[in-house]
Amino acid sequence: MDAKIVCGRDVPLQPLGGGVSRRVLAYSEQLMIVEVVCEQGGVGSVHTHPHWQNTYIREGRFRFTINGAEHEVAEGDSIAFPPDIPHGMVCLEAGALLDIFTPMRKDFVPEA
Repeated sequence: MDAKIVCGRDVPLQPLGGGVSRRVLAYSEQLMIVEVVCEQGGVGSVHTHPHWQNTYIREGRFRFTINGAEHEVAEGDSIAFPPDIPHGMVCLEAGALLDIFTPMRKDFVPEA
């Protein structure tokens, strides 16, 4: 596989509803990087998936619920959790996250 360079500003945000949008920045079969942009009050409802997930808080402030426990995080913080753990978030102060998944989320890429 050759390297693929993605200029994030050229990838349109995909509105997900609830004040949350995302853009897939880069991916391979084993790894995916996704930017998530949230308005204050935006909600990512509690869900699960069979992927490992690491999240870096690029800016803003968020309250994550992970496996029933609440965690408040802000710019520069990060979170890591294994597959199939119920998780969701509320955006307390408008911001952006970088989500890294392994393997990639095929449900985020129509042609994958």
